Amino acid sequence: MAARPAALWAAARQCAPRRPLAASALTHATAASPIRSPRPLSTSHPNDATPTSGNTDNNTSDPFAARRTKATHFGFETVTEWEKTERVAGVFHSVADSYDKMNDLMSFGWHRVWKDHFVRGLSPGLSPDPLNPSPMRVLDVAGGTGDIAFRMLHHAHVVNSNPNVRVTISDINPSMLAVGRSRAESQLPPGQLAALSFLEADATDFLDEPSPSHPNPARPRHNVPAPGSLDLYTVAFGIRNFTDIPGALREAYRALRPGGVFACLEFSKADANPLFNAVYKRWSFGAIPLIGQLVAGDRDSYQYLVESIERFPSQRDFRDMIAAAGFDVPGKGWEDLTGGVAAIHKGVKPLDG
Repeated sequence: MAARPAALWAAARQCAPRRPLAASALTHATAASPIRSPRPLSTSHPNDATPTSGNTDNNTSDPFAARRTKATHFGFETVTEWEKTERVAGVFHSVADSYDKMNDLMSFGWHRVWKDHFVRGLSPGLSPDPLNPSPMRVLDVAGGTGDIAFRMLHHAHVVNSNPNVRVTISDINPSMLAVGRSRAESQLPPGQLAALSFLEADATDFLDEPSPSHPNPARPRHNVPAPGSLDLYTVAFGIRNFTDIPGALREAYRALRPGGVFACLEFSKADANPLFNAVYKRWSFGAIPLIGQLVAGDRDSYQYLVESIERFPSQRDFRDMIAAAGFDVPGKGWEDLTGGVAAIHKGVKPLDG
């Protein structure tokens, strides 16, 4: 793991956000100045736009028309965006009850160490005035089983003694959320449980727009983040499964307040050490699907998850995607873990964003 630098990137730009996240959230930078990209051409949401005049039937009769035809990938297969959404949903319905076991298999158990390190680096709930702890709103996306959210709540409420931190777990998959709810009720103390909420939503569109998993836009929705309302947006081992990663990054930018932090922990590329990379890939493609068949009776889901890691952008390319969404990216833009098997990426919404 990378060493903490002496100077924090949080001091960059010579001013602090309105409700500052812990300075440690911006550590592990290795360069003096952040990577900046032009702001997105538009950070507005379709619901914010004024409808144009004229016949719009072709655009509204089938809200999923583009997804039914636009090509993307599902593992190594080329599929439509619609099909990927449906098939990813099927994978996570299948593995929901064994999701943590799956991550143990795919990371040799290291995912637990990485998650602890990820949360410690963000230090949710750290306040400039311990006697008057600042409120903080955290959204953990694709966080169905609660692994990150529970760590966030413990760190905020226990380590930083800040009961004013609230965490929402968002996931598109109701099976994953059901596991998270069950675990929360059995594992969390009352104070932390009261600070936790759940949201079933598409990470590319938190508002009431129709999507393959939410075809009824009039369905009651709760805990939806308003524009500029979040202090911290996290996603761990989930973003590689999103149908539209740039769209999810834009939605994160929209939901975060100026100065808010986007933080992602994801499997990545171990290319720096060819021998280690070869051994890791042999394990991934040879052993993991077989173990999935033997342990969970589901080879195909585990095969997809291995392929999804291979198809995910490199550290450098994903950093550039974060910057293209409008975020300021500290240092080189990522921190490799365990030789690059996983990586942590962070972006900060500019104060003028």
